[in-house]
Amino acid sequence: MRKIDGLLQEYDISHRHPTNKTIHWLCVPAIFFSAVGLLYSIPPGPMQEMEYLLSHFANWATPVLLLVLVYYLMLSPPLALGMLLFVALCLAMASLLSLLLPFPFWIFCVVLFLLAWLVQFYGHKIEGKKPSFFKDLQFLLIGPAWLMHFIYKRLGFAY
Repeated sequence: MRKIDGLLQEYDISHRHPTNKTIHWLCVPAIFFSAVGLLYSIPPGPMQEMEYLLSHFANWATPVLLLVLVYYLMLSPPLALGMLLFVALCLAMASLLSLLLPFPFWIFCVVLFLLAWLVQFYGHKIEGKKPSFFKDLQFLLIGPAWLMHFIYKRLGFAY
């Protein structure tokens, strides 16, 4: 059995209740996005005007997400491709919201992060099982891959 299959099966054990699954479909992407947004919001340091424009592409989220994508690539190259698309969407949304919100983007990300985690813990209370990451922190990254593998199955793609 491939490592990704074992991780997805283990993650699935504590995510079987329909309400908890629905909560995860909403909250896992929200948590991932808010974490990306928080990294994106870290100031890159003193910069000139042109560098400010580049900061929407060169920010702290980018190198961290590259490492995350390498992790996904080691688990499953096809799944890593789907996660690359999701990561790109998160970065694009972070860039857009950081420009459009009338208050600091990081505040939005903190509130979203906290609310999504509260709802996730409620889902696990309904499930009657602890979140998988209490056992192993890598399950913080398996959650998004678990959702992506369902999308792949639905589309008939191998992961």
